[in-house]
This record gives sequence, C-alpha cells and structure tokens, in this order.
Amino acid sequence: MKSGLDLTNRLKYASWIEGDRSDLIDPRMLAFDIDGVVADTMAIFVELVRERLGLRGFSKEHLSQYNLHECVPAPAEAIDEILCLTLSDEYTARIPPCPGAQEVLGKLGRFVPLRFVTARIWPDSIMEWLRRLLSDVDPENIQVTATGDPAVKAEVLRKMGIKAFVEDRPDTCCSLKEQGFHVIIFDQPWNRHTRGFPRIRDLRQLECRIDWSVLEKA
Repeated sequence: MKSGLDLTNRLKYASWIEGDRSDLIDPRMLAFDIDGVVADTMAIFVELVRERLGLRGFSKEHLSQYNLHECVPAPAEAIDEILCLTLSDEYTARIPPCPGAQEVLGKLGRFVPLRFVTARIWPDSIMEWLRRLLSDVDPENIQVTATGDPAVKAEVLRKMGIKAFVEDRPDTCCSLKEQGFHVIIFDQPWNRHTRGFPRIRDLRQLECRIDWSVLEKA
C-alpha cells in the first residue's frame, strides 16, 4: 500500500515510528466531526452575516466563542435565522471544504471506511456534500451518523469502536478526552483558548499522526 504522503510528512512519519509509536492513530479506529473540521461551515455563516445584517467587516476571526450569540452584534432571532440558513440544504451545498479535507479523506477512503459523527439533526444534505467532495471514494465507504446532540457523540463513537476523533467544539473535545478518547482539535477561532490537545490547522497535518503500517498489513 502506498500512503501517498508527501516528502515532508514521510520524514515526519519516519522519525515518529523510529521512536515512540504510542501516539500513532490506527486509521481503522479514527472518525471525524464534519462542520468545522471537514466542512468550513462558518465561512457560509460569515458570508450571510455580512449580507443579511450589513456587517461588512465581520470575519470568522470574530467567532472567538462557540456561542454565536456572544460573537455577533445582532438580535438572537436574527442570528438563529442565519444559522438555520447556513445548515439548510441550499447553503450546505455551497460550503467550502476545510484545508486538506479532500486530499486526506480521499486517501483514507481508499483503504478504510470514513466515519463521520455530527451533531446535525438531519444528515442528508451533508452526506450529499461529502459524496461530492469525495467523488473518488466508494459511497459505501462514507458513513455519517447524525446525533442531534453533541453530548451523545461519546456513546456513538464507543459503539463504533472508535478510539480517536477530530473535533472543533471545545466542550465536546474536553468531554471525549475525559471519557478516554484520543481527541485531535481542529483549529478554529472559537477553540483557541482550549488547551491540552494535539492541534491541527489542516487535515494534511494529520497524515504523520496516522499509523499507515496497519494498512500495509491488512
């Protein structure tokens, strides 16, 4: 099996496995959140805030808290309406991918099922989005579980046999870590105050953390 790592990540991987391999992630036991990790959903939210509320200077960097009502200078009803629009079928289709998502997930999806656990209530539109993004991956290898509640993620992940999870929501990261999961935090403005986790800004940074050797043996 060829992992497809670029030279930089091959060197990082080589140095990693020559030393302590305990932190390497078995890709068969890895899962991902979607919004804020694979899908840059808040890019659409920010775009709508600018258009609908006239806040032309608003950017994702203003989203320094996970609670949007603390970040957007607008009535709660207006913020909720924009969030609902962001998650609608129409706008979900327009969401750009997070850095490295297509490349890294495309590689993984050739060898293992891609498992996604989202707090969205309805998974259909984001499932379709993933299938378009990962058009080279067998659709049967793209598995989405919608919990409707981030607090349920631990139970779902445990039943799936998942040990490692990539997440952006601070409270979920902390909760999963307390329950024994290996959590990688995907860097976003709303989680930069959260410490104690491996942090990545691009899913390509995850490649050197994956134990590709288990796929070579499979």
